[in-house]
Amino acid sequence: MSKVIDGKAFAESVRQDVAKQVAWLKDEHDITPGLAVVLVGEDPASQVYVRNKGIQTKAAGMNSYEHKLDTSVTEDELLALINTLNNDSSVHGILVQLPLPSHIEESAVIDAIDYRKDVDGFHLTNVGLLNTGGDGVVPCTPLGCIMMLKDRLGDLSGKNAVVVGRSNIVGKPMAALLLKESCTVTIAHSRTQDLPAVCREADILVAAVGRPEMVPGDWVKPGATVIDVGINRIERDGKTKLVGDVDYASCEAVASAITPVPGGVGPMTIACLLHNTLQQAARLHGVTLPE
Repeated sequence: MSKVIDGKAFAESVRQDVAKQVAWLKDEHDITPGLAVVLVGEDPASQVYVRNKGIQTKAAGMNSYEHKLDTSVTEDELLALINTLNNDSSVHGILVQLPLPSHIEESAVIDAIDYRKDVDGFHLTNVGLLNTGGDGVVPCTPLGCIMMLKDRLGDLSGKNAVVVGRSNIVGKPMAALLLKESCTVTIAHSRTQDLPAVCREADILVAAVGRPEMVPGDWVKPGATVIDVGINRIERDGKTKLVGDVDYASCEAVASAITPVPGGVGPMTIACLLHNTLQQAARLHGVTLPE
């Protein structure tokens, strides 16, 4: 088995499975899942990301609704659009692309989304469900990580897992998912004492700090599985390069399995967004999807 965990191939298998279930939902129940994506402003990276989401949504047989708003849009206008989407029966998932302009409060926008259509898993209700063992929406990036871990390692029960990073988007939900799999979980961060020693205890090491190549190979326990969530642009030898939060070459030498950057965790995020949209469409209509 290759040491490299191929996120592109895994994401393709997830998308194919979603497409089959979307087709079943259409044929058996006349339901077409719909994803609405709201983009505020002209950020180039966000525009590319939103475009890719739309392409993959349609490829899976779903309806894609894009709402592109000018940076000058007011918070009230944005909240009014979200209210309209909440009440639109053809929309089963709502995603507001972050970050938002500084005059709009992100928490107010997230809270305004109907938690049953919150396919990002950021609404406080879904956060609470995840952390109490309930059946809510799981944030896309951590969901992709746990899928790849279970596919590679099988039963995660009893393994020592260290998550480096404590963000609401990745670190905290990742820790909750690992706890749900009966791992022994440590959340490490910038104030952690002797961070290298903490990382060396991990059977599963998840790096999600947003610092280029922060984790070197001598922080990794031999035989550990390394999940690199980071995507950082750096200048090297006069060229722009994408790197993760771990130093890939030195970590790959000691790990039993590792995700590359690019091509690891990244492709799974949109695939899991499609998965979440499908799941919410079924839930909203009271339909149980086939295995």
